Amino acid sequence: MNGTEQFTRTIAEYLNLRAATDPLFAPNLAKPHKNIEDCITYILKQVQQSACNGFEDDEIYSMAVHYYDEDDLDVGSPVACHVVVNHTLVLTEEEKAEARKQAIQQYQAQELRRLQEPKRVKAKASTDSEQVPEPSLFDV
Repeated sequence: MNGTEQFTRTIAEYLNLRAATDPLFAPNLAKPHKNIEDCITYILKQVQQSACNGFEDDEIYSMAVHYYDEDDLDVGSPVACHVVVNHTLVLTEEEKAEARKQAIQQYQAQELRRLQEPKRVKAKASTDSEQVPEPSLFDV
């Protein structure tokens, strides 16, 4: 999972938890014309306009809540960027099994390529000065 997917998942989890614990926010999250993709675009546009490179979690979460609270926000077009999330990634058992499976497949493919490569014999680097003439019985 890349950083942007993790960012989207983190924001969605926060909003769902907030809706579960805040009865006033829950209807805003359920608005039919609001969605997580536009929320992420809104956040990224706000970050881009601020020209700052780092934010506190609460600042980003408040932007997400603001997106769902306001009905007349201009979201803009999606931003092509990479988001870095500094949270510990917790994988489900299925995700761990898939990652393990992919790692094994990569290792097997690497070993297969190594075994299929022709053996390369390292030739001795020799120069004329290093060559020792063989003695001959017929030289007098």
